Amino acid sequence: MESELLSTSFPIDTAFKRDRHVRFLEMMYELLPSEYEAQEINTLTIAYFVLSSLDILDALDSINKQAVANWVLSFQDHPRNEGELNSGKFYGFHGSRSSQFRPDINGTLNGNGGHLASTYSALAILKIVGYDFSLIDSKSIAISMKNLQQHDGSFMPIHTGAEADLRFVYCAVSISYMLDNWSGMDKEKAKEYILNCQSYDGGFGLSPGLESHGGATYCAIASLRLMGFIEDDLLSKGASSSIIDVPLLLDWIMQRQAADGGFQGRPNKSSDSCYAFWVGGVLRILGGHKLISKEALLGFLLTCQSQYGGFSKFPGQFPELHHSYYGFCGSSLLEQAGLNSLCVELGITYRAVHGI
Repeated sequence: MESELLSTSFPIDTAFKRDRHVRFLEMMYELLPSEYEAQEINTLTIAYFVLSSLDILDALDSINKQAVANWVLSFQDHPRNEGELNSGKFYGFHGSRSSQFRPDINGTLNGNGGHLASTYSALAILKIVGYDFSLIDSKSIAISMKNLQQHDGSFMPIHTGAEADLRFVYCAVSISYMLDNWSGMDKEKAKEYILNCQSYDGGFGLSPGLESHGGATYCAIASLRLMGFIEDDLLSKGASSSIIDVPLLLDWIMQRQAADGGFQGRPNKSSDSCYAFWVGGVLRILGGHKLISKEALLGFLLTCQSQYGGFSKFPGQFPELHHSYYGFCGSSLLEQAGLNSLCVELGITYRAVHGI
């Protein structure tokens, strides 16, 4: 009943409203609503959602790119000497100011180091604003990232007290790819961990033995592609020699498009706008994006398009940045007119990847 009421709360546009989305994002760039206070620890990720969305919409002209780069760089944790790189701590980027612990009265820095997801977001933003990556302290990131890889090939996001799963394997792979430095991880061990996450039904769980999930499946396939273990457009090149079970994966993926045209992340779940990217992205990498109903998926996304700009998770709800970003990503994959093309594997535009 609640979902029915929500679905009739707002008018549904049948066209993509680019200018409205740009205004929504520019407002978020200037000042976030108070509801985002609880997500302060994810400041860099929120900034990534805003800036990458503006890039997809080809609307970065109003952004002070150098100021953004300086702000992002201020979140990196730096070792005081070479010896600290082997201390177990990760010298990546902090997610927010609150996670940058101040030194004690003796000048000693205590507490947490960088976070893999925040480091991915930081490097993605720096790519988006065209920062020169030769100026980044990539050595500290790569050497200390070794401390996060576990014996089974997975990664923890921080140096202590955290879970290890495919999300952070993907972050480590993307970081290595963007830095063009693979010394911070054992690719073979990461590959074996990913392969162990493919389930009996063809999808991938976040860790071995867990239920298949659209987001985890994206992390698995994008990571394998970035590391060079699978080819692009596998379906047209013959999947029989692939290290993954492609036919079983494709069968699981194709079943994720629901009757309303949207994608679900798991069986028996409602369609959700973000899976236009997570599931749609896997199909794009495999070369199977032409097998789905593009018109139906686009139609579902437009029911999640807000009259205020941005996208909501489900039709008729208020927009927020997480689902807005992946709504824009999904729209780009569907080749919506006026949007920059997306590099599916990295989650940023090709323009940002190549520094155009």
